[in-house]
Formats: sequence, C-alpha cells, structure tokens
Amino acid sequence: MNETEDVFRQKPLRLNYKRTFLIGSAFFSITLLWYVYNMQCPLILAKLFASNFGPGNYKTIIGVIMAMDNVAAIFMLPIFGKMSDKTNSKRGKRMPFIIIGMFASAVIFPFIILSYLWNSLAGVIVSMGLVIFFMMMYRAPSVALMPDCTPKPLRAKANGIINFVGYIGGIFGGILLMLTPFIFKSVIDTNTGEQTYFDPSTGSINLIWPFVITSILMLVALAILYFNIHEKKIETEMHDDMQRGEKQSETEADLSNSGKLTKQDKINLILIICAEFFWFMGFNGVNTFWSTYCSENLNSSGYSLPSTLLIIFSLITFIPAGMLVSKIGRKLTIVIGIIICTACFATGMFFDTLTIAAYIVFALVGVGWAMINVASFPMIVEFSTQKTIGTYTSIYYMASMVAQSVTPILIGMLMDATNNGAFFPYATSCFGAALIVFLFVKNKRKTTANTPQTTI
Repeated sequence: MNETEDVFRQKPLRLNYKRTFLIGSAFFSITLLWYVYNMQCPLILAKLFASNFGPGNYKTIIGVIMAMDNVAAIFMLPIFGKMSDKTNSKRGKRMPFIIIGMFASAVIFPFIILSYLWNSLAGVIVSMGLVIFFMMMYRAPSVALMPDCTPKPLRAKANGIINFVGYIGGIFGGILLMLTPFIFKSVIDTNTGEQTYFDPSTGSINLIWPFVITSILMLVALAILYFNIHEKKIETEMHDDMQRGEKQSETEADLSNSGKLTKQDKINLILIICAEFFWFMGFNGVNTFWSTYCSENLNSSGYSLPSTLLIIFSLITFIPAGMLVSKIGRKLTIVIGIIICTACFATGMFFDTLTIAAYIVFALVGVGWAMINVASFPMIVEFSTQKTIGTYTSIYYMASMVAQSVTPILIGMLMDATNNGAFFPYATSCFGAALIVFLFVKNKRKTTANTPQTTI
C-alpha cells in the first residue's frame, strides 16, 4: 500500500464547525462595512459634487473614486498577504494584521458621514482612503485564517460557512439602511424635496447611525476573534490533519513535497483567475451603480430590498452549495452558478419598473453568486502550501480587485453614454465571458482503491 492510499484509509477528515463559524466573524465585519460603504458613498459623493460644483453628470468620476479601494488592493493585498505568511508573533501569523486593521477601520468609518455633514468633499475622500488602507491590511490575512486550519478537501464546505457568516454582515447592513429612516427621523430638504442627512436648523444628525452601528458591530466581531482564535494552538492541534489534506490535494503536483505546480496546474490557475476577473467585473458593476440605476431608470428609491434579497438568498445557499461541491465537484458548481447569474442579468434588461420579477431575479442572482464563491476560493488556495496560503489568498483577491478597479469606471462611462442603458447588458456580457473561459479549466480526478472519484 502506498502513502496516498494509506491517507485515504484513515479516519475521514472532519470540519470543526464551531471554529469555522468564529473565523467567519472577520468576513462578517468586511461584508457589513462594504455593504454600507458601497450603498451610501456613491450617493454621498453625488450630492457633494452637485453641492460644490453645481448640477451635472458625475457618474464617471464617482466610478473612479469608488474604484479607489480596488486599485489600492492590487498593490496592498500581496504585500499584507505575504507579510502575514512570514509573520511569527505570539498572536500568530494573521491576528496581528486583523487586530490593527479591523480596529482602525472601525474607528475611522464614521468620519465618512461626518465629513459629508461638514460638506467636505475632501474629507469624505480622505476618510474613504484611510478606511480602505486598514481594510486591506486585514482582508487577506482574515480570509487566509480559514485555509490555515482547514484541510484541503474540506475547504469548500468551510468556505460556505465563512461566506454564510460574512453575508449576515451584509444583511445587517441592508437592515440598517432600510430601518434607519423609520427609527431615526429623517429630514426632507425644503428646496429639493429629498431626504437629507443633516438639518442645519436643528443640528440633528440622522443617517449617521448606520455608520456608527457598523463600527460597533465590527468591534464586537474583533472581540470574538481575539478571545477565541489562538493560531499557535490551532496549528499544533491540526498538524496531522493538514498533512493528510495535502496528500488529498486535487492538483497534479504533490505540493507537500516540492511546492511546484505542473504545466497543467499553472494553466488551470490562470484560467480560474481570468474567469474570476470577468464575473467580478459583472457583479461589481451592478453592485456599484444599482442604487443609481434603480433611482433614475426604475423610478424607485427601494434599491436596498433587492440587494438585501440577493444577500439573503446567497446566505441560504452557501452551506448547501458547499455540500453540493462534494457531490458534483467545484467546476460544475461554478458553471451552474455562472449560468444562473448570466440568465438573470439578461432578464433584467427588460425591467422598466421595480416589480416582483426584479426581486425574484436578484434572489436568483444570490443563489448563483453563492455557488460561484463557495467553490472558487478553494480552487485557488488548492495550489498553495501551508507556507503560501496568504500569498494565494492575495492572488484570489487581486484578480477580483483588478476587475473591481476597472469596472466602476467602465460601466460609469457606458451608463453616461447610454443614459444607463448599458447597465444590465454589461453584467450579462461579463458573466458570459466568464463562462466561456471557465469551461476550459480541466477537471482533475483522483481515485484510489478505496475511495470514490473527487473532482476539482
């Protein structure tokens, strides 16, 4: 019996569900902040540009500003990912970055809305930049925590749990934005008839609360991680299981020995990254300008509900999708998810009002997006060793951030040129391109005398 067969004969690897849920607290904080950030910042910037420079079409420049976080990530994620791989502190490899980054971003985040209240465009942009810096400091290390302590065969299932916990943060963000006008009395601008954040006559501050509550919840998430996740202890406890997981890797090369990828492994990695680039182009384009499109083309201010439905149905799908991967494989799970998203965005081209059909479409997008996300990150870190998980996590996020740097600018220009008509066709085209590229990824199958086939 060879070594690989012996690995498969041993007791099955089991996922530590409690620890995986706790690790998800970091992703909770990330998703919560980005939801509020992406929904509110374009509107804040549009009002400040109009206030400072007069009425006009500012979508392109707003797209440039909203792409700032993604441009920064291209340079910063590899730095912090590799730094965390090489860090050896009492708190472990990842926690020092998580502690500093999460705390600082939580403290700075409310200054975005405060700067708006002070009518300071420069203050808003500087505050956004500082939040982005500290978010990038802890983003890759916090996501790398999961594969750090999860054997390779279990990472899709664990990633489903991580995303499940993370998207609860998005739901909290959606609820905050929907309920704030009801809980904290809003003010109507007498000149424009629009809801405003600040009433100069009374000095009352209204919609600052989503920002403040977001920061408080981030600090709670940080406390959960700080008191429950002890990397050194986990590393010792999981050592044998991690070694067994390496032997069951779905790469052609045995990375536990050489760490070097074969030619086919490299081709698969490149194809996955390219497909990821396209599906993030489409999804982030919708995410960035959905509130604008909904207000201007569908004549509705109810943009939060469809976005929240997307998050809820993603949440419902994450854990079942992780289980589905073990049945049909990562590739087929992602292909189904891409097809669902492509069909839904194509359907969106026919909407002229915000109807029940639109809510159904966004719910289905949530299902497809969950299937893509559950399986794609484990496919990337499958090519890593224990010493390079942070680096490959950065590769995954770099691809998404390059896409998200380009797409707000590109879709902003197209929407300006077509009176927003390019919104859904753009997303449909991006997901279609992702599907074409991803179909070229070759399925890697492994068999032993005592185990069924597994697929990448």
